[in-house]
Amino acid sequence: MTSVLDTAAIGKVPRRRRHVRTLTGYLPEKDAEGKEKWPRGEEKVWKDGLRSLDTGVPSITKSIVNHVQTSLARQPHEIDNLGAYQATALSVRDNLIINWNETQLHYSRTAGKRAYYLSLEFLMGRTLDNSLLNLGLKQQYTDGVDRLGFNMEDLLAQERDAGLGNGGLGRLAACYLDSSASQELPVWGYGLRYKYGIFQQLISPDGQQLEAPDPWLENSNPWELPRVDVHYEVRFHGYAERLNDGSGRAIWEGGQEVLAVAYDVPIPGLNTRNTNNLRLWESKPKRGFDLNSFNAGDYERAVESSNSAAAITSVLYPNDHTTFGKELRLKQQYFWTAASLADIIRRFKNLGRLITEFPQYVSIQLNDTHPTLAVPELMRILVDEEDVPWNAAWNIVTETFFFTNHTVLPEALETWPVPLMQHLLPRHMQIIFDINLSVAKSVERKFPGDKERLARMSLIEESVPQNVRMAHLACIGSRKVNGVAELHSDLVRTTILKDFVEFYGISKFGNVTNGITPRRWLDQCNPGLSKLITKTLKLEKSVWLKDLTKLEDLLEYVEDEDFREDWAAVKQANKERLAHHMQVSLGLKVNTQAMFDVQIKRLHEYKRQTLNILGVIHRYLSLKSMAPEERKKVNPRNVFFAGKAAPGYYIAKLTIRLIVNVARVLNADPDTKDYLNVFFLPDYSVTLAEVLIPSSDISQHISTAGTEASGTSNMKFCLNGGLLLGTVDGANIEIAEEVGPSNVFFFGHLTPAVEDLRYRHMYHPVSVEKKSPSLARVLDAVSSGLFGDGGVYEPLLNTIRQGDYYLITDDFDSYIEALRMVDEAYNDRTEWIKKSIRTTAKMGKFSSDRAIQDYAQEYWNIESTKVE
Repeated sequence: MTSVLDTAAIGKVPRRRRHVRTLTGYLPEKDAEGKEKWPRGEEKVWKDGLRSLDTGVPSITKSIVNHVQTSLARQPHEIDNLGAYQATALSVRDNLIINWNETQLHYSRTAGKRAYYLSLEFLMGRTLDNSLLNLGLKQQYTDGVDRLGFNMEDLLAQERDAGLGNGGLGRLAACYLDSSASQELPVWGYGLRYKYGIFQQLISPDGQQLEAPDPWLENSNPWELPRVDVHYEVRFHGYAERLNDGSGRAIWEGGQEVLAVAYDVPIPGLNTRNTNNLRLWESKPKRGFDLNSFNAGDYERAVESSNSAAAITSVLYPNDHTTFGKELRLKQQYFWTAASLADIIRRFKNLGRLITEFPQYVSIQLNDTHPTLAVPELMRILVDEEDVPWNAAWNIVTETFFFTNHTVLPEALETWPVPLMQHLLPRHMQIIFDINLSVAKSVERKFPGDKERLARMSLIEESVPQNVRMAHLACIGSRKVNGVAELHSDLVRTTILKDFVEFYGISKFGNVTNGITPRRWLDQCNPGLSKLITKTLKLEKSVWLKDLTKLEDLLEYVEDEDFREDWAAVKQANKERLAHHMQVSLGLKVNTQAMFDVQIKRLHEYKRQTLNILGVIHRYLSLKSMAPEERKKVNPRNVFFAGKAAPGYYIAKLTIRLIVNVARVLNADPDTKDYLNVFFLPDYSVTLAEVLIPSSDISQHISTAGTEASGTSNMKFCLNGGLLLGTVDGANIEIAEEVGPSNVFFFGHLTPAVEDLRYRHMYHPVSVEKKSPSLARVLDAVSSGLFGDGGVYEPLLNTIRQGDYYLITDDFDSYIEALRMVDEAYNDRTEWIKKSIRTTAKMGKFSSDRAIQDYAQEYWNIESTKVE
């Protein structure tokens, strides 16, 4: 006799989800007296073997050497900087894991409410330096590696940025994880472990952006801990059959099944043992190799399922201009939310509580619309697997989720074609239709006969084909909805979600202005300024880094000439550091006595890098028209750009091409190169930002009014003493309120005027020549071929000449005047330094510690809990 496989059961779903015992979330068993029992073996032997943190230089060097010898299998005579970095990182990770284990045990023992942050991006940057700073062991490890014959700066340079994000959305998520740990809040992050990140940006000889894979994992990632015992099955396709028992339940079977395997990244807090977790999911095939196909000679089919599964977590934001790309994006989103929810529910069940108590112990934050499929997925689990009645399940869902909206741009509001959803996630489409009908009935009862309102609020957009409106689903399925700056939150309430505000009431809709972590964005990236602040305030660094409002005491030193000189010296040293980086990595020479003018962010028309480069061309043409003696009176200026354009975003890529070719002409022109230079730094990353931001004199945040939700790079520049040039948009407004209007440079039309201007562009157009002769001259210079083949740029220039949706023509003259005011202010170096000090001093509000506490107290209802 032998065991027999029931082939009819293949693809069938077990009635209930089974949870395999895993490494996290369990407590030791207790005896009859309530005392914890030692699980196995001799307790003393175990406890003697348990290690403590390595905090002294001798124990640190011993740990590093141990990893060289055992983890890397290398010898002292064959270890290089990369190997030394890996051994050091593994040693630091050992310390993190000790704290991580204590933190998870503490959370399980206290059994309090926990929050989970779902974000498709986590733009973490380098980890070694940040971990050492938060552990308080930077000096000890620096001394240790020095005694082993290495230099800490050389080791830090070996680390590649983690390829887990692209822009502000991912960097915000990373800041919030740092702040959650530093504020001792029980928060985990959930994301995807992308094999190749988004892409490595290269620049071709003619200035075009080229995309190459970013193999950030090729040397392995010492900061992650593979959890081979933590894995969940995730289903795609198949069919969903409703049960005719009036319960609303269905059985979803067949299709493709893949495995979600967990990788954990410890997130340390500053000056605390609390170490939270970022759990990343990698997709793997349930069965990786089809032996029958291989034996039949069909080698491609033999690995087809393996390749199909692996593709899910290969690349961040696959190009969705194709049907395959669209399906892959949707697969990513469901794979990630399904695995995360399975893990969260497994951890909740360890508490032994009823499923109806789920919202009392779990809050889940949806960072933008990407994780919105978690709403129907939780409904599916509750109704189909936990036998919770529909209405009770919906109450649980709407008490669990919270939704952060990050845009009011109509084209950025995510939608998915209904046919694609039905094909890929048939059960979820059923649930979405059911939710839509239920909500529509409620809307009809409150606003009887208002068919237009019903159509506007529907989850289904009646287009061809129909589309699911994910922002609507996230709004309906969440307890509270927030924007990320006061202006943005007001626009959310009065524009894209106006009908929902009228239906649910204003109390469901709030604001949490974004923030940044001062640990990375001041202490780590600008150690000179951090040291000066610590010395001046006579405070421990850990004090003001966890209470950024302490910076306001710097205002007492604005009139102190010695302090101002020290402040200016730090800024100059940061300029020298950037110049050295560019000389070494790009072979470019930079005049460090010039003003540093910086705009670094992903390329998008609404962010208006186009306006900036057109302003640069205007300055160049003005310089060319001056006599040599007149030019000598002009402030020398270096203009820095960095940022990636989405691979399918043609206009944004044309903007990069124009910037690169303008730089070629300007930087080689003997008449102007002493007064104006342009640099485009390729492959923008957190690490590059850490060098650029501290060096800036002025930074540009010049989005069309009403289009930038918040922005966080504006906060980073201002925290480092760079002044702000921008439109009255996003968090620029709140920064100006804090630092004072005399310390910022505003220009451009205000949000209320934008729609009327666009209407006039459409129905009563005025030529560029009449509206702004200066801009017309610039556009003509580009078309004439001054910066290479002018015909190449016509599609970009035509977005300005025809329609001008982002109001370049309306704001150009005001922008040029603002640049003139910057020049004038910069001439008074003493007053400029005072403005710089005032700006940094008033940035306390913009710490992500404040923002995460806003979420914890006003949204998630969780409390800080310190690991002793």
